[in-house]
Amino acid sequence: MARAKVRAIARVAWAELPAAVRVAVGAQVGPVLDAAPVADGLTCAMAEVLTTSDGRVFVKGVPVSQERGVAAQSWEVAVNPLVAGIAPLLLTRIEVAGWDVLVFEHIEGRHADLSPPSPDVPLVADALRQTQQLTAGGLAPRLADRFAGFLDAGEQSLLAGDALLHTDTNPHNFLIGGGRAHVVDWAMVASGPAWVDVAYLMVRLMEADWTAAQALEWAGQFPSWRGVDPVAVRAFVRGACRQWESIVGTVEARPGNGRYAALLGATEPAAVPGPAVPDPAVPDPAVPSAVSRSAIGPREATT
Repeated sequence: MARAKVRAIARVAWAELPAAVRVAVGAQVGPVLDAAPVADGLTCAMAEVLTTSDGRVFVKGVPVSQERGVAAQSWEVAVNPLVAGIAPLLLTRIEVAGWDVLVFEHIEGRHADLSPPSPDVPLVADALRQTQQLTAGGLAPRLADRFAGFLDAGEQSLLAGDALLHTDTNPHNFLIGGGRAHVVDWAMVASGPAWVDVAYLMVRLMEADWTAAQALEWAGQFPSWRGVDPVAVRAFVRGACRQWESIVGTVEARPGNGRYAALLGATEPAAVPGPAVPDPAVPDPAVPSAVSRSAIGPREATT
């Protein structure tokens, strides 16, 4: 979503960790010569690049008392074999002294620039094309469940699927290096329709000053988006916007929700309603003709 006043987990520096944690990590990766904090990310309490006698590794962790953070790391562990070659390799998981710590290979790179006409965008698209081929196989939570309380059962069913979704396609989660984009931080992984990650990335493009029309045109390169059901997109937009409004409030939510509304193909993005207030700007999912299919892309024939 658009950046607003979202409270991140308080960060703990490497030197502030219990000695038992630092010793356990060092036993796995070698003597730690230097530690550099990584500021980005909302789901972990510690994130550092460690320089060891054998090279660099990336470590992240949360106290075991933070159940949601531990759960997110558990999902990341579960899907790491599925994203081999796309995401950093998980080297080990350590639970000691009240901390749950993941150790990954370190990827040399910089955050992606999504502004037009950045040369990073085609690399990000290539990475997304790779992830579009992945299936969750029951190893990721259902995207539809994320919108419980914001969508009814029928709307949630439109977001069912077994594609492996990243769902946090912000530019900090694409590392550019070696002529390619690596997709990092799979803590918000989900299973659902493949087009959802395309939609999330379109919102990020609009945040980076793409027009809605440009983002929609860009999305046309992905078969999952060209074949999307507009009714399902409408349900996704409703759920995402209602959820965001519940987190940051109506006023803070307006810019981001306007970008989500643009996914419907509207010329001028309009505010999306909260759970209890209908809004003609985002038509009811029961009326398929209200959204221009041509704005999303023609549906491909299925067999």
